[in-house]
Amino acid sequence: MSDDSFDEKPGFTRRDLMRGALVGAVAAGVGGKVAAAPSAALGPAPVPLELIINGKRHALTVEPRVLLADALRERLGLTGTKVVCGRGACGACTVLVDGQTQCSCLLLAAEVAGKSITTIEGVAADGRLSPIQEAFIQADALQCGFCTSGMVMSCKALLDRHPRPSRTQIAEAVAGNLCRCGTYPHVFDAVERAAGIRTAEGRKWESEGYAESRVPSPDRRDARGDPSRTPALRSDERIDAALGDLAELEEA
Repeated sequence: MSDDSFDEKPGFTRRDLMRGALVGAVAAGVGGKVAAAPSAALGPAPVPLELIINGKRHALTVEPRVLLADALRERLGLTGTKVVCGRGACGACTVLVDGQTQCSCLLLAAEVAGKSITTIEGVAADGRLSPIQEAFIQADALQCGFCTSGMVMSCKALLDRHPRPSRTQIAEAVAGNLCRCGTYPHVFDAVERAAGIRTAEGRKWESEGYAESRVPSPDRRDARGDPSRTPALRSDERIDAALGDLAELEEA
């Protein structure tokens, strides 16, 4: 078969392929090389950073591997943020970054440079505790205190989003905060107090459709002196049995 007969065949041939490849190569050469984008890598030497913490700017020079939790505690002296597990499992190191809860033990300080960071030290204002902090004290929502700062930050973020949250929303908000002391019922109480859902006497507002709860005062009257508005005490078989045993011991 001659080359002429090959060229006369209709359709795309090998010559067309080679011709197209050569034209493409020439066009690419005419266009010139594209400059490579500058690298955004930092380190390994210390680099200057600016962190905005509780409304104030802090200039630091740290290695890029430094965690936000370590920068807060060791470089800036903000030790209210606790480090417990070191892997984001307990929530004790929770801070707010642009209003969102974040585990500071999982964030590099370099990652949050220029962002608004709020720690537990920034929740109080003008030397006075915030409503959620006051509510934690009133509801006795802390024991050992290791989880408290992170728990308060999660509750603050919730109240910022939902000023009157439901119990389900409260439970979801603190689901990432581990409390080995088991103060969750008191934490729920504290959030409801801060939101104005629960009164200082421990009752929930009737106007919001919440059922009354909590143990009444010794004279079985509410704060306004109305005994009909005070919930009745519930009987507990375990307590009744314990009281019975105690009475027998005293008689003996």
